[in-house]
Amino acid sequence: MFARSCCRCVGRARLQTRPSQLSVARAQARHYATPSGGAPTQAASKAGILAPFVNELDKLAPSIDVRGEQVQILRTPSEFYETLKERIRNAKSRIFLSTLYIGKSERELIETLQESLRRNPEVKLSILTDCLRGTREAPDPSCASLLAPLVAEFGAERVEIRMYHTPNLTGLRKKYIPKRINEGWGLQHMKLYGVDDEIIMSGANLSTDYFTNRQDRYHLFKSKQVTDHFWNIHNGVASFSFLVTPSDEQAGFTLAWPATNSTPSPLDDPQAFIKGATSVLKPLLTGSNRSPPGALDDTRVYLLGQMTQINTKPDPATELPVITSILKRLAEPAYRESSWTFTAGYFNPAPSLTKLLLNTASTNNVVITASPEANGFYKSPGVSGLLPDAYTLLAKRFVHAAHHGGRNSDITLKEWRHGVVGQPGGWTYHAKGLWVAMPGDAAGPSMSVIGSSNYTKRSYSHDLEVGALIVTQDQGLKERLKGEQAWLQEHATAMTREDFSTNERRVGLKVRIAMWIVSLVGGAL
Repeated sequence: MFARSCCRCVGRARLQTRPSQLSVARAQARHYATPSGGAPTQAASKAGILAPFVNELDKLAPSIDVRGEQVQILRTPSEFYETLKERIRNAKSRIFLSTLYIGKSERELIETLQESLRRNPEVKLSILTDCLRGTREAPDPSCASLLAPLVAEFGAERVEIRMYHTPNLTGLRKKYIPKRINEGWGLQHMKLYGVDDEIIMSGANLSTDYFTNRQDRYHLFKSKQVTDHFWNIHNGVASFSFLVTPSDEQAGFTLAWPATNSTPSPLDDPQAFIKGATSVLKPLLTGSNRSPPGALDDTRVYLLGQMTQINTKPDPATELPVITSILKRLAEPAYRESSWTFTAGYFNPAPSLTKLLLNTASTNNVVITASPEANGFYKSPGVSGLLPDAYTLLAKRFVHAAHHGGRNSDITLKEWRHGVVGQPGGWTYHAKGLWVAMPGDAAGPSMSVIGSSNYTKRSYSHDLEVGALIVTQDQGLKERLKGEQAWLQEHATAMTREDFSTNERRVGLKVRIAMWIVSLVGGAL
């Protein structure tokens, strides 16, 4: 948690087919989902003002065409949790959960998984978390010790628990950097919650606060093809992750590196690990052998991934190139009447994105970020307590940059606050995403990005991230996206340069020094 806190065995066979067999399934799913056809003139006539975006995006990322009604937007943490549990209880074949961690006290979620596995012997479960976060408390109760009994009860043929370990934390660095602060060197940060042929994309992890009073975003895609794509991503990363097995030792689990894994261990040979991971991930991220998409008739879902740390150059990542393409297009005068909303609970966009946001021609733009009182580290002990002030400083810099660029009337930064974290009724804010509305379209945004990324330098250099870009002409979906924009601003207040200049918002020298140290020793915020 260094960055988050300072400025923020012979193996067995896999549950499902491993990467060597994924390419065939991927190509079949892609061909089935997006039939080719439709000349560029047809695309232009149907997509209208969206056509320039779509034409470029089709070159940058794989996509799947769906109907707008296949995308359901959930509103609250409790709705997310209840929907997830309901899907798990009624699972018929597969459950796969990719997350940073599962809270070590989430007994109800574990019991829901047990209920599903007991009810239907055909169901198989695969869980992927981060190794650093998932074992941090060991030998005390941890995410790993919570999950290992599932393997003991249902067997390794039905349950697989995997934990990804960054290749960036090895040797002396791993030995001497405390567990509490070592996450700044890379994490499994994907949030994929798939059951059968549906998947929830989100930025939320699986713990009590994310189920009750930590606001995020949650999109349910009712599409087998979308779900299959991210199932393949999940399986790909699992193929080069540690296997969690139950143990009689105090910790309650052991970590093994099966001989069937697709790479050497990152702790034994980081460079060979990266090379092997690249060979697994590249075809998955780029959608090799995909058919050319046809005209945009309804809704297209672009499948995004950003795993730069474990990919050799040229980087096959798709998220940053896709967002960059959209924002560059919005800089054209023809899109002056367009608008965008950008949100990140931890506000620290990558420098390139900050510049692109400020340079768009769009008007009536909004940035939503957490106020210090809605930051999960507000008044926390130790170095983690510096985090809210660090983000305050970064938000202040953005507001000043907008002012000096003459964008005061075009870009408003809002801070989200709903009570005070740690006090009765207090919430935290963790939502992240981008919405873009086209000129003259009162129905709502035609484009929206959802996923795990915080859009930071860290997201684009250290962590494993996945997401989806929705491009739609469906009126109902645009209205739902507009509603999502609105309710995320219900507790948000516009901030000015003067607001950031008050004594209570001043940022001390120790925060600035901590931010510098993070970058100096190779971590990232």
